Amino acid sequence: MTKPTHRTRSGRVLSDEEIEALSAEVAETDYDVEDLKTRRRGRPPMGSGPAEVVPVRIDPELRAAIEARAKADHTTTSEIIREAIRRFLEVA
Repeated sequence: MTKPTHRTRSGRVLSDEEIEALSAEVAETDYDVEDLKTRRRGRPPMGSGPAEVVPVRIDPELRAAIEARAKADHTTTSEIIREAIRRFLEVA
């Protein structure tokens, strides 16, 4: 049976010594258990309540324009769509 290898996100293989050092570092860290229990999981809330997913059909040209704008603005397609709807409806 082969020994399992552990890699970093970049793909570098970690040695046994590095794994031991990392586990010792984590073991020595003091964690506030109550703080960890109260942390929210999932996506942050948007607006006054939970956000809803609204499926919408769009043509390929509009999709390409949305993606190009999102790339130019360094944001997501969802944020571009939300901003466009806010401006159209003149709401915050």
